[in-house]
Amino acid sequence: MQSNLALFGVSMERKKKKVVIMGAAGRDFHNFNTVFRDNPDYFVVAFTANQIPDIDGRRYPPSLSGDMYPQGIPIVHENDLTTIIQEENVDQVVFAYSDVTHEYVMHRASAALALGADFVLLGNDSTMIKSRKPVISICAVRTGSGKSQTTRKICELLMEKGRRVSAIRHPMPYGDLEKQVVQRFAEYDDLDRHECTIEEREEYEPYIDRGMAVYAGVDYGKILLEAENESDVIVWDGGNNDTSFYRPDLSIVVLDPHRLGHETTYHPGETNLRMADVCIINKCDSADEGHIVQLKNNIRKANPNGVIIRAESPITVDNPDMIRGKKVLVVEDGPTLTHGEMGFGAGLLAAEKYGAEKIVEPREFAINSIKETFLKYPHMKKVLPAMGYGERQVKDLEETIERSECDVVVSGTPIDLRRILKVSKPLVRVTYELHVENEDELRELLKDF
Repeated sequence: MQSNLALFGVSMERKKKKVVIMGAAGRDFHNFNTVFRDNPDYFVVAFTANQIPDIDGRRYPPSLSGDMYPQGIPIVHENDLTTIIQEENVDQVVFAYSDVTHEYVMHRASAALALGADFVLLGNDSTMIKSRKPVISICAVRTGSGKSQTTRKICELLMEKGRRVSAIRHPMPYGDLEKQVVQRFAEYDDLDRHECTIEEREEYEPYIDRGMAVYAGVDYGKILLEAENESDVIVWDGGNNDTSFYRPDLSIVVLDPHRLGHETTYHPGETNLRMADVCIINKCDSADEGHIVQLKNNIRKANPNGVIIRAESPITVDNPDMIRGKKVLVVEDGPTLTHGEMGFGAGLLAAEKYGAEKIVEPREFAINSIKETFLKYPHMKKVLPAMGYGERQVKDLEETIERSECDVVVSGTPIDLRRILKVSKPLVRVTYELHVENEDELRELLKDF
């Protein structure tokens, strides 16, 4: 029988839902690739961009968008969200970035809902890709918890057993997206070839230092296919406390007792905590024991069955005598200070431990984009974030360091900044690795896995 709609001349073709994806050049692209690309039920009007400087004003290119988007998809600033919803009659707003408070997410939801659009958070079943190889995911509840050194530790333990391991890192495609579809970093020349920013180098270089290969890019389906061909095990290194892009067979989450309470008040860090098989409490060597006990209690409320392991991040300084009695400028990992909202890192701990006469406050010497960063993140007092999302920021960082009235620079970033920055100030490098208090327990978990 012919439907009533057809009798009245109403088209039976389903109306495409207009979608805006809110992102930061990472999860947003992955959600598009896995859910919306080539999906005839939806049309993505735009991506909005936030968190990362100067990533708006681009396009997600046609070569990555599929046949439905011959002109690609515009990437605009998040400030334009309400205008786009109104002008394009948007049906759904998909939130797709991380390391933000639950309150922050709901403010964005309220803005969308007030204009009539649905507000959507895509779940793991929609976005996690299943690998042919076993997957261990290492995620965190906040940026700067110690996820990357945990990932390297897991890789090293697997390699000791003769397993071929590929690490796949959460995306940071801040440049030409068509050139960044699949990236593999195994040598320092790869960093130059891909024109990596400081933020990218901070994640990739420590793997190269240890003779490991790490993948990243834009299309994580294609990335996985390449990594599977050379690996027995895939290890997911989840940046910015995002959830895994791959379905894990073993899920590990790293927690930071210095930010007690954040494990259940940030998105999607709480999701990572609730789904974790193993919860690693890091930085036990520098945190208050009372905070560690309370963190354990908070873990148990959210995840009664997860295994809890204590770990430390002891620091090593390449030349501590250069710090003692000196006026010191401390440079720390940028995302840990900005997105992660930390007021200190390994560099400040080292400067205090090895007897700096004075910690030079960098605000008065900051210029241009670095000065703007301090205005945006006023909690940073004694430390300079190693911002380097582009050539302009690197130049501003160099000039800020040069202007600073210090005897020596103490760098707590994961990379050797001397490879990138051209400054006359002597630089002392601080490094840190994960030390598990009961490593046998971690080895046994991996053995069972």
